[in-house]
Amino acid sequence: MKEQKLFKKIVSQNNEYERTPVPSDQLKSGKSFLGMYAGEHTAGTEFVIGPLFVAHGVSAGDLMIGLLIGNLLAVLSWGFLTGPIATSKRMTLYYQLERITGKSVVNLYNLINALMFCFLAGSMIAVSATAVGIPFDLAMPTLTDWYPKTPGWIVAVIIMGAIITLIAIRGYSQVAKFANVMAPWMILIFISAAFAALPQLGVHSWDEFWVAANEVIWTGVPLAGMSKFSVWHIIFFCWFCNMAMHIGMSDLTILRYAKSWKYGFFSFAGMYIGHFVAWIASGILYAVFLQTNANSQEFAPGPIAYQAAGVAGAVCVVVAGWTTANPTIYRAGLALQGIFPKTKTWKITAIVGGITSLAACFPALVMKLLDFVALYGLVLMPMGAVIFADFYFADKFGFQQEQALNNKKNFTWPALVAWLSTLLCCYLMNYFYGLDIYFLGLPGWFIAVLLFVIFSKIKFPTTKAKLA
Repeated sequence: MKEQKLFKKIVSQNNEYERTPVPSDQLKSGKSFLGMYAGEHTAGTEFVIGPLFVAHGVSAGDLMIGLLIGNLLAVLSWGFLTGPIATSKRMTLYYQLERITGKSVVNLYNLINALMFCFLAGSMIAVSATAVGIPFDLAMPTLTDWYPKTPGWIVAVIIMGAIITLIAIRGYSQVAKFANVMAPWMILIFISAAFAALPQLGVHSWDEFWVAANEVIWTGVPLAGMSKFSVWHIIFFCWFCNMAMHIGMSDLTILRYAKSWKYGFFSFAGMYIGHFVAWIASGILYAVFLQTNANSQEFAPGPIAYQAAGVAGAVCVVVAGWTTANPTIYRAGLALQGIFPKTKTWKITAIVGGITSLAACFPALVMKLLDFVALYGLVLMPMGAVIFADFYFADKFGFQQEQALNNKKNFTWPALVAWLSTLLCCYLMNYFYGLDIYFLGLPGWFIAVLLFVIFSKIKFPTTKAKLA
């Protein structure tokens, strides 16, 4: 797809403008970002997240309101937080962080980022394995499973992981082309399968849909062993499931190519196609599965899609999981290569693939995907707050901007201590006050900004630098 050229360019060409601002003749039009966001956020995870909302017993009204508000907040975060800094600095997240806190802290950030990518890719390999196992009558994991139950499941996951890793070793560009071609088809499968399944729930009109939505699909009653979700869970999950990308500033790397800071708002395409339509569609498919299988505890996207859309549904799950896992493994490899630059790329990718495949054997990665996605964003968020504070508050509060660069240091402590202290505060809020992980990102962001400003004011005050 022509619209996807930006994404392919960024992930398939290493070291391009990694340490320099993107030149003006390389900036991209708005169409590039519109297509990229639409394709990027309609992936294998959507086959898991929508059904998990059903399993967590959210009501239909809470779901719709939560999706509308939460996705809007995510779009505004991309537009007002990430876009202006990206188009002003035009640098990658990693180099921007290095200028603030030094190479050694960035290496730690890369290591954690790579591990998170491995676990996310692992969950997608497991999703694909649920579809691959259908013809072999493979015993599927249930909602409460954390560990592999059968040798057949382990074999299926390892084979899928090996294939995906081998393809990743050969390079990402061909997979990117394939994923870009398949993205519109996957969206159509999501929507058409949901429409095809609705008559099984007794739905033949809009009025009947809303009745079925409340009484059969999003009933407000969680399945056994699952916690209850309210509208606030949906709002904050929608807002923060990509927190690493917008508030965490990972998409500085993408939006640095934008001609205008307003292109961050084009994320609405991904939010309202992938995180609205696709989540609703996959929730409908899961409700049909539960009705047909007497509220089974089995939770496997492959059989769920196969039951509603036949072979096309199962193939869609394989492709969605694969095309999500492959670039994620690739990104994990790039993050690790930043730490071990002398190691060959294929060796790094093979190691990442091995870790990912091993992790994929544990169904907990799928069953706890909502928690993991929230944790992923929370862990990386404080560094986005550091970049925000460095950009907007350095002059206002009197501390040096880009401290490591201006003082020629490989390590400065304000960002690292703010990062770790913020995570400790979030942990304490969760432990002592029971604040759910989905809600920790908001107070955590303010804590990170405040701590970084205070620490920077102590260690790198502007007045002190002038006196020196």
